[in-house]
Amino acid sequence: MKIGRFGKDDADLKFQETEEGNLILLLQAVLNQLNHKFLTRPIEFEGMHRLEKSEYPTAALREIILNAIVHRNYMGSPTQIRVYDNKINFWNEGTLPEGLTLEALKGFHTSRPRNVLIADVCFKGGFIDSWGRGTLKIYDACKQAELPEPEIKEFQGGILVTLFKDNLTEEQLTKLGLNDRQLKAVNFVKEKGKIANKEYQELNDCSRNTASNDLGDLVHKNILVGSDVKGAGAFYQLKSIAH
Repeated sequence: MKIGRFGKDDADLKFQETEEGNLILLLQAVLNQLNHKFLTRPIEFEGMHRLEKSEYPTAALREIILNAIVHRNYMGSPTQIRVYDNKINFWNEGTLPEGLTLEALKGFHTSRPRNVLIADVCFKGGFIDSWGRGTLKIYDACKQAELPEPEIKEFQGGILVTLFKDNLTEEQLTKLGLNDRQLKAVNFVKEKGKIANKEYQELNDCSRNTASNDLGDLVHKNILVGSDVKGAGAFYQLKSIAH
């Protein structure tokens, strides 16, 4: 498996590593590389105890790597992992089995491994359960971590899985249907910490009703949360920060 750390775009390769070995050692080796060199571990304190959190759910990373090992076309390219500032990509050569769709991966589907012997070893070793639950675990882990829904798509003869670590990137916010005024306001809150209705009006040169409707929609979409203070001193801040 090849792992690369990229900067502003795919031409901006910062550093890279390659991991080789049997499938049991490879799983742990790749997780170690990601955790110790490619991903940060934000530190928080709960009382006197230090808590280190992963940028992405370990359960999701583990399942993606296992899926790559079991379903890869071993006559093609190695699995490629690309780490960016706000997302991580896993690309594996080999398309979905006939009759299995990308949408089906979000719900009930049967286990149809490309490499039956490798899948059997992983099952007997206790790494997988052979019920086709791997992708469900990926979606569930990201949902529990309050991260955006993973993106799984066919790409250049393989499967590309993307995990996003931020609900507030312009890419994610656009997916939620935010208008230009709302996008500008979210960026304002990310920089200033909060926004009041009057500030929203001034920022977007809009009426009070428009500001109220837009802000209400941002609350409904779980992006902003209103302050406990109502009336003249009311303001809105990011829900992730408020909680």
